[in-house]
Amino acid sequence: MTTDKIAVVTGTNRGLGRSAAIALATRGVRVVVTHRGDAAGAEETAEQVRAVGGTAAVLRLDLSDVSSFESFTSELGAQLERWGASRLDVLVNNAGVGIFGPLETVTLDDFDTVMGTNVRGTFFLIQSLVPLLAQGGQVINVSSSATRHTRPTTSVYAASKAALEALSRNLAAELGPRGIRVNSIAPGPTATDFNGGAMRDDDGLRQALADQTVLGRVGEPEEIGDAIATMASEGLRWVTAQRIEVSGGALL
Repeated sequence: MTTDKIAVVTGTNRGLGRSAAIALATRGVRVVVTHRGDAAGAEETAEQVRAVGGTAAVLRLDLSDVSSFESFTSELGAQLERWGASRLDVLVNNAGVGIFGPLETVTLDDFDTVMGTNVRGTFFLIQSLVPLLAQGGQVINVSSSATRHTRPTTSVYAASKAALEALSRNLAAELGPRGIRVNSIAPGPTATDFNGGAMRDDDGLRQALADQTVLGRVGEPEEIGDAIATMASEGLRWVTAQRIEVSGGALL
């Protein structure tokens, strides 16, 4: 059933972003697919959206380049007009980077890259797009279960996602009077190509993580995509300022 809603999903050329785009499309949401430079991957996502009966458009967006957000917003507005719309309903902030290593190996550039993309870029993208969000619209920020448990080498990445969760709660309070909801989805270990595809391809790591998970396995990208699409649905219209972990009970 068509909902006539429109969503922007960042980092949609692969992994969780692709799964979120497809899951939203199966629920009748039109999807703006974005990518930082992998145009072929983004077009593949768009084709998969269309294969499930959805509607997709592809735009380039580099979260590390805040100066480009003005032109992106203009391009997005033009795309909305082509669809006969003036408002955006859902913004899924999925794009992010992870650089991992022990304390003594983390460089200033590493730190700035992670924080600049995961926190700074996400914050200013929200700032840019809030004027387009419809009454009753929502922002869904993709965090990580790493904000709840600890693991060596993840300090900077986990800190960036913890900041994103704090941002979500505070923006929920600020934007609530406009009818805009803000929540975060925190995936656990998931079999994607993130971090070199370790959780997808390293059998030993997969088994170690499965042994620490209540449901006995790592997650699949489609399960995270379904959770994001569910959060975007009217069924959860009374939920805001929440962190929803989707991890199968990992590392309890």
